[in-house]
Amino acid sequence: MTHADPLHNLGVRLSAGVGELRVWSQNAEAMDLCIFDATDPNWIVKTVPMTRDADNVWSGRSRTLSAGRHYGIRVSGPAASTNSFHPEKTMVEPYSRGLVRVGPEQWQSSVVDDAFDWAGSVKPKIALDHTVVYEAHVRGISKLNPAIPADLRGTYAGLAHESTITYLKELGVTSVELLPVQAFVSEQRLLKQGLTNYWGYNTFNFFTPHADYATMASQSAGPEAVLREFKGMVKLLHEAGLEVILDVVYNHTAEEGPGGPASSLRGIDNATYYRQNDAGGYIDVTGCGNTLNVSNEVPRRLVLDSLKYWANDVQIDGFRFDLAATLSRGDNVEFQRDHPLIKSIQSDPELAGVKLVAEPWDVGMGGWQTGNFPDGWTEWNDRYRDRMRSFWLTDIAAARDGHSGSGIGRFATRLAGSANTFSLERGPLASLNFITAHDGFTMADLTAYNVKHNVGNGESNRDGTDSNNSFNHGAEGPTRDRGILATRRKAMRNLLGTLLLSAGVPMLTAGDEFGRSQRGNNNAYCHDSELTWLNWDLDDWQIDLHRVTKKLLQLRRDNPALRPVWFGRSGETTLSASEMDWYNIEGKSMSEDNWHSPKERTLQYLAASTPEFEEFNRILLIVQGRERDVTVTLPEHAGVSSYSLLWDSSHDDLSDAVIEHIPGTRLLVPGASMQLFRAS
Repeated sequence: MTHADPLHNLGVRLSAGVGELRVWSQNAEAMDLCIFDATDPNWIVKTVPMTRDADNVWSGRSRTLSAGRHYGIRVSGPAASTNSFHPEKTMVEPYSRGLVRVGPEQWQSSVVDDAFDWAGSVKPKIALDHTVVYEAHVRGISKLNPAIPADLRGTYAGLAHESTITYLKELGVTSVELLPVQAFVSEQRLLKQGLTNYWGYNTFNFFTPHADYATMASQSAGPEAVLREFKGMVKLLHEAGLEVILDVVYNHTAEEGPGGPASSLRGIDNATYYRQNDAGGYIDVTGCGNTLNVSNEVPRRLVLDSLKYWANDVQIDGFRFDLAATLSRGDNVEFQRDHPLIKSIQSDPELAGVKLVAEPWDVGMGGWQTGNFPDGWTEWNDRYRDRMRSFWLTDIAAARDGHSGSGIGRFATRLAGSANTFSLERGPLASLNFITAHDGFTMADLTAYNVKHNVGNGESNRDGTDSNNSFNHGAEGPTRDRGILATRRKAMRNLLGTLLLSAGVPMLTAGDEFGRSQRGNNNAYCHDSELTWLNWDLDDWQIDLHRVTKKLLQLRRDNPALRPVWFGRSGETTLSASEMDWYNIEGKSMSEDNWHSPKERTLQYLAASTPEFEEFNRILLIVQGRERDVTVTLPEHAGVSSYSLLWDSSHDDLSDAVIEHIPGTRLLVPGASMQLFRAS
């Protein structure tokens, strides 16, 4: 009987004591299922010739193909410029749920029993306006944590340890976004240099958790134990109310360029899985050697099936798509907002409620697409990042040299949700706000280095961006100058305050909350070392900064006016939007000149919530972008009789500060600082 879905049940399925493997290939001429001995990876105990159906799905059945078995496929086909068949090699089956390393750069698939008792654990389903993303690395977050047993540090179990979970909950973040955890390998170039790919943006298989992040006990026990440890991590984080978001790399694979290793897709059907020109040359819009051809239904299905596996079988809450613009390129390699893959991800009922975050660019022509993804997607907002860095760092550096900065208007637009980038229909939650991420300077390094220091990466300091919008405040790198150190720390507080008090979805990079440094390296992708691991032995100033971050996260939770779901409409009341009023240094409504003048560096932002699910709330945020003190007149506004100071970036301690103020009060605001008030 013909199945309605010709691509159903790809991979291995076990039924009535028989294992069946289904693999798609249009251009293959023959395919064999090879089943290996349990103890000798070089001994093929059974070879099953696979048969091809009318939809180009090859299948093979055997009772020997059972849980725990290692297997692979050998594929042969015609020689052609677009093909790359290697019948002498055993390929990894694309839907493998488990992998075993059987030699240097040699892998076999493994059949896994994926049964797991979730014991009633459910996804937290945190509303997007309450979401605070915490970008972290599985190894880096716990490798140096002395509160975690040594055998668990740097593992899935270490991330799920009560010490880590307690830290995250007390900090106040809601959703842990993990750098790639799908099985990956290091690039050939790095291996030759004796380096490794620490970040993991070089996926080897889309269904298997990266085994090296499991405990040694799980690794020794095999792929089933690795998967159980991963699921156990998700279960414990969910029980604590924390979401798990995966950074996924579907735009390219670890097979690299034409001279790279043939380990899976290339040896199964190179012509279908990778974008090529008519001569067989790869069309690379990722900068990684190859590009998955999602204009074809089969690679699209591979991505969709992988997402549904992680979202349902492994209970993942959301995905951040690396180089998502690549996944939106059609037959002509041009960006399509309504690309079939992007639409399918958003509309598939098995992915309902899953958070979707796009990195909206790649390195190809027309690759920068911030603001152009459809409804239902949140996008990394690089314009937000650059504007906020410029305002607090390079503008201040320019002012010291007697030059004007960028003014206040563009800063305010980003603060209020980037309405000039995201449509009215999408609202501010389409913006994933960030000051830093895994790539680039840490927040502390933004304030301490004018230029990158990447010599340790082995590329003579050529790698990594030169557009950092950073400012060292008078000395490059470490210094004992107390004045410079104090100014840097206030700059960090301003950056954190800007991030956590802006409309949109904030993302905090792990360690920024306490001023982690990578010693000026802005591209530490190849360092699996103390340079990239979080150091939990904090200095006093780092403890203070951590306390400030916790306070800011609490203020974000407590004040719905800071978290609008929608943009307001002029002359209308829109529920779950914030009514925003803008005042200048004199407490008067901002004029066009105030808004656009590069000399204007102070504003007062009054935001009132329009309650739908929470109580009414109104805040006033003062932003003062000059290094000299200024006097601000607090605005008079209907319904406001007092302003209560909640936070001041220029003071760690408000115990001696005047808290209550009335409209019309003239208030001395320290240079380069922010103040948050509750207005009532």
